[in-house]
Amino acid sequence: MASKLEQLKTMTVVVSDTGDMEAIRVFKPTDATTNPTLILKASQMKAYAPLVDEAISWGRRQHASPGAVTDRLAVNFGTELTKIVPGRVSTEVDADLSFDTPASIAKARALIADYESRGVSRERILIKLASTWEGIRAAEILQREGIDCNLTLLFSLTQAIACAEAGVFLISPFVGRIFDWHVKAEGKTYTAETDPGVLSVRSIYAYYKAYGIKTVVMGASFRNTGEIEALAGCDRLTISPQLLEALANDNGPLARRLDPESSARNAPPKISFDEAGFRFGMNEDQMATEKLSEGIRLFAKDLRALREMVTLRLSQAA
Repeated sequence: MASKLEQLKTMTVVVSDTGDMEAIRVFKPTDATTNPTLILKASQMKAYAPLVDEAISWGRRQHASPGAVTDRLAVNFGTELTKIVPGRVSTEVDADLSFDTPASIAKARALIADYESRGVSRERILIKLASTWEGIRAAEILQREGIDCNLTLLFSLTQAIACAEAGVFLISPFVGRIFDWHVKAEGKTYTAETDPGVLSVRSIYAYYKAYGIKTVVMGASFRNTGEIEALAGCDRLTISPQLLEALANDNGPLARRLDPESSARNAPPKISFDEAGFRFGMNEDQMATEKLSEGIRLFAKDLRALREMVTLRLSQAA
């Protein structure tokens, strides 16, 4: 029997959640996604020193700011990833712009321009933005310009509905972080079938399929293979190398758990959000509010660490 990873690929688009290109070559996902945390980790690996060195050399020649150099470094990694995966590569807008719509739009346009200057078309890239009201509004404008977006740090149906109404290409609901919050808050033990993160993604998936929403649902942030198996059939799943390896080494049967027709029968009622409704919906959801805030802080912290590394390298090269 084929491995669970190979079985999963027959029903779901598998995405690699890493900046480690060697891991991607091994598991052959369709897409790849990165974020400041993954870029920071990968940039400290010897194998990717040339990508860091190029960005530093470019920064010196251009007298560029550390922020501009970290942008170039992200595009360096993304460009290499497009040579390995046949599908899309996600590159993230700075987390500290999560509440600034105009600045997020400008950053996204600059990232796409850098990719296109290297011969990488915008059709190969997804711009990642936090699922704040401001991030969703930025995505709405970018989508009209033909820049497809991946709305990340998504923890609730409220966020998912607002993203769908904005015409976002793809959302990334964070299964594991939802699970983490509930374990800490409630002290319960969950199975894959009762996992709050799994149930959240199933609810979003059902809503989208019931109302003909084209936005892609990509489950993310998994803690174990049970969560992944419970979402087999989801549009896409972005999975870490460690869990990809576990699936590749498991030859047991894998049943499809999500499909458009049966899922749609369990959809929540259709609703719509203006800004006030969105903010109140988030305010009523303690978990989503706390995890969104925490996620932005953590990504911003790793982005600062990346900029500090770049600043140090620039000073050493001077």
